[in-house]
Amino acid sequence: MTEQRRYPHPAAAIAYLLGGFPLSLFTFVVTVVLVCVGVSTVIIWVGVGILVGAAVTTRAFGNAHRFWARTLVGADLPARPVLPSDEGVLRQWRALLTDARTWRDFGYLMLDFPLSVFGFALGVASIPLVPLAIWVAPRYAWLHSRLAVALLSPDRTADLTAKAERLQASRARGVDAAEAERRRIERDLHDGAQQRLVAVAIGLGRAKGKLDADPDTARALIDEAHADAKLAVAELRDLARGIYPAVLGDRGLDAALSALAAKCPVPVEVSVQVEPRPPAAVESTAYFIVGESLTNIAKHANASAVWVKVWRSDSDQVVVEVTDDGGGGAALRPGGGLSGLADRAATIDGVMTVVSPIGGPTVIRADLPCVW
Repeated sequence: MTEQRRYPHPAAAIAYLLGGFPLSLFTFVVTVVLVCVGVSTVIIWVGVGILVGAAVTTRAFGNAHRFWARTLVGADLPARPVLPSDEGVLRQWRALLTDARTWRDFGYLMLDFPLSVFGFALGVASIPLVPLAIWVAPRYAWLHSRLAVALLSPDRTADLTAKAERLQASRARGVDAAEAERRRIERDLHDGAQQRLVAVAIGLGRAKGKLDADPDTARALIDEAHADAKLAVAELRDLARGIYPAVLGDRGLDAALSALAAKCPVPVEVSVQVEPRPPAAVESTAYFIVGESLTNIAKHANASAVWVKVWRSDSDQVVVEVTDDGGGGAALRPGGGLSGLADRAATIDGVMTVVSPIGGPTVIRADLPCVW
């Protein structure tokens, strides 16, 4: 494809130049005012919040310019990704202010305004002069969009570095989560089934010693050992179900979550739309997120109803959403149950968020990618 064919249509180019001027004027004025006020008041700490607001609006304005250039002249400018919401406010602010992409957006807003003034004048002059519009406007609009592509397009190196760091952190959290799960299994085996089996062995030993001298007592000891053996089998079955439930592997997520909902003391409405069936790692992560959430709701939320929705998004992610009408106040706290679920989701590059204002409702959401 030649460079000429990449030029936008004259009508689109004129619309881009004319409509881009008020957008550039607004974003330039607001950004400059926020930065100037923030810098002048930073000594009394008020300016810190204003500068953070300036960084947030800069990212938003950058996305607006991306949308405008993408829509009118077909520039390849995807929106900037939002910062993760589970890192804390102070970390988000620091990440926003130190992110090179924020400063590239700021640089574009400063450079775009004078170019938009000239482009607006060119667009107005091109309307009565059709030959000028056909030849000049598309070329200037294309050159203008090149600046947008240069400053607003994703920094591939930075994005890959950030992704590698995020994957490294998620893998570390996954290792910690797996280690915690291993310790839980060991503890359950030691405190549950192992103790039952020891009791069975002791009971059978005592019964063997009394089998000839006192058959009635031996029979009672054997019955007791038999009961302990059945309890041990039940505990081992529950433990195996906690590792990976059989119904999940056999019948899928819908049946497994319906079984969880049936055991919950709070009424639960379940909706699952995930076809085609997601990978096993995604299914098990979704299952345990819902299971732990329902357990926490039953113990702490004082809720009267729960809604569980699981669906596959357009971006090939399985979205898990658990909502209850309880008292709220849930949060991702280090060492807490919800934090453990977030760590489990991170092992497959998933992200979990919790929105739980005091008074409710509480919404626990996990976005789990189906492709890594």
